[in-house]
Amino acid sequence: MTSIQSVYIHIPFCQQICHYCDFTKFFYNEQLANDYIEALKQEISTYVQEEQMNVRTIFIGGGTPTALTVQQLETVLSHIAQKFNLDACEEFTIEANPGDFSKEKVELLRAYGVNRVSLGVQVFDNEMLKTLGRIHTVKDVYNTVSLLQNYGIRNISTDLIYALPNQTVAHFQDSLAKAMDLNLPHLSTYALQIEPKTVFYQRYKKGQLPRPPQEDEVKMYDILKATAEENGLHQYEISNFAKRGFESKHNLTYWNNDFYYGFGAGAYGYLPGKRYGNIRPLPAYIKQAKKNGKPVLHVDVIGKKEQIEEEMFLGLRRMAGVSKHQFADKFGLSMDQLYRSSIKELVDRGWLMEEEDKVALTEEGKILANEVFERFLLEDTVIH
Repeated sequence: MTSIQSVYIHIPFCQQICHYCDFTKFFYNEQLANDYIEALKQEISTYVQEEQMNVRTIFIGGGTPTALTVQQLETVLSHIAQKFNLDACEEFTIEANPGDFSKEKVELLRAYGVNRVSLGVQVFDNEMLKTLGRIHTVKDVYNTVSLLQNYGIRNISTDLIYALPNQTVAHFQDSLAKAMDLNLPHLSTYALQIEPKTVFYQRYKKGQLPRPPQEDEVKMYDILKATAEENGLHQYEISNFAKRGFESKHNLTYWNNDFYYGFGAGAYGYLPGKRYGNIRPLPAYIKQAKKNGKPVLHVDVIGKKEQIEEEMFLGLRRMAGVSKHQFADKFGLSMDQLYRSSIKELVDRGWLMEEEDKVALTEEGKILANEVFERFLLEDTVIH
């Protein structure tokens, strides 16, 4: 399928910068946000010149999109409604921090057809939230979920991070249990990654960031999978769990290797034959977007070889795995032609399972996923 399936829109403003985050983000400033929104509108209009384009999913991420004022948020949403057919959009998600919503903001989201909210909860512990540099409290989580549900937004996802500084297995178990008590239809979970240019990275380099041992991190992941399953959330991707029918359609666009627009500072898009990444610094992004509507920092040409590799890396993140039949249809080559020895080796190691029409990660393979993906890199000479 060559049509553009999805749209990602980046709002880079935050009221506070979290200690672990390396996404494109800046402290909120009203005038800067106004300038940014005008540049963003220009970028969107340059790529999408017709009105009311059909896409399956729209995702407004950040930063913290809800850091914008009601008026600013309405400006963004009304431009999206002008350019994309919201009646045809199956899933319209906005990321938010607990405590960021007023009734006015929720009413505005409802009016523009937002039907899914991804909440950055991270952990159910006020002290640990402070350690992460978060400004919300656990009480804010309950209040926000209740507010959204009262306005009919029930498709709510919570984000949790585990393997946090000084976190024990029992502590994670307790945090996860509180997330399950909310009985929400979707859960995204990530082990803490120490990224350069973050507060945590500086502390880590100085030996001031005590991480749980590797075996505890593996235990946390095992508990996560078992607890989610017990609570009716099936694992459909390495880090994501959902009640049936509530899998994130937007994120499945990425894992299915389908095409999508990425708009905003530091956003990435994937169009036929190329991936592109936008300029990250705000003044440079705004200047270029206002100049020609294409604030692109770099373009990677995606040939057949890269497409095939990405099909395997991304597809294997899904528990459904990669279909051999679909692979052959898409690329005109069988998976066995390209990967017979790699698949055999990974099956022998117990990291991959193979059925007649698919390959997928085993439980052990999920933990060692990056090592598995490496086996699907191709020699330059294999594909012409």
